Amino acid sequence: MSMMKAAVFVEPGRIELQDKPIPEIGPNDALLRITTTTICGTDVHILKGEYPVATGLTIGHEPVGIIEKIGRNVQGYREGQRVIAGAICPNFSSYASQDGHAAQDGGCSCHGYKAMGGWRFGNSIDGTQAEYVLVPDAQANLAPVPDGLSDEQVLMCPDIMSTGFAGAEAANIKIGDIVVVFAQGPIGLCATAGAKLRGASSIIVVDRVDARLEIARQLGADVALNFEQVDVVDEVMRLTGGRGVDASIEALGLQTTFESALRVLKPGGTLSSLGVYSTDLRIPLDAFNAGLGDKRIVTSLCPGGKERMRRLMNMVESQRVDLRSLVTHHYPLEDIGAAYELFANQRDGVLKVAIKP
Repeated sequence: MSMMKAAVFVEPGRIELQDKPIPEIGPNDALLRITTTTICGTDVHILKGEYPVATGLTIGHEPVGIIEKIGRNVQGYREGQRVIAGAICPNFSSYASQDGHAAQDGGCSCHGYKAMGGWRFGNSIDGTQAEYVLVPDAQANLAPVPDGLSDEQVLMCPDIMSTGFAGAEAANIKIGDIVVVFAQGPIGLCATAGAKLRGASSIIVVDRVDARLEIARQLGADVALNFEQVDVVDEVMRLTGGRGVDASIEALGLQTTFESALRVLKPGGTLSSLGVYSTDLRIPLDAFNAGLGDKRIVTSLCPGGKERMRRLMNMVESQRVDLRSLVTHHYPLEDIGAAYELFANQRDGVLKVAIKP
């Protein structure tokens, strides 16, 4: 039996490199030889035991690679082709996905509606922090990488870019809107870029790391606020003449940022929530205007599928957006333990880590 190296969840606090069999594919699958993947904040939640997965599961959900084998039913692809697959890999047969919510695909229509059901890599099946990964329903999920684009140029497409852009899309941003984005980690930075592309005339970004605020400016932010130096709610209301922002995007997953995003929102505005929350949220009565403010709170899970991936890579290829600055560190798969230690502790200015088998 042929073996491969894979980063495996052992127990809370332990993800380690192990030998595992190279997956055997079925007729609707593809075997991808990973050339680059990365570590996501969700993987850190798994490492800490804050999000439960099965012991022995390979972690990771952001694949760039080359088709090693292709199932007999998968048409339009060839072995040796460079591709990506979305972190969310639906088969488009569930009720939710056919109702326009592909990220909520529970795997098949008999499973009904299951939140996060479309997230399979590193959640319900083996993921991408390995030398090989099985891509299920490959016909729906493989997207060819355009010639001339590097792995690092498309590495954000499977998850971070798709999620951040979804936050801007769900925020219902119109041309000329004022938008605030709370937290400028990788997803928040992509939400900032997405708000610019959606036509916002003024984008306010909030973080405490000046280097991240500078990258945000490069991606389209007009005003950068360090929350350790200014009262963000007061300053945003001052900048908007007391009117509030048209849309706020929360990209961290904390009560404090969620509440601030609600407080700076105009009546009739939209709060687009992208954070992964680990505790119950509280909605303050005054910020919610007792339910009378016509405010909308929406959440988004990373949209997946080959058409979403194609559109995102189109934006990269056309040079409308360049996210290579988000890849701050590179590690071989053999050193993934060190990569996790760096990323989980947010040392050395890390944003995203490229992992190369």
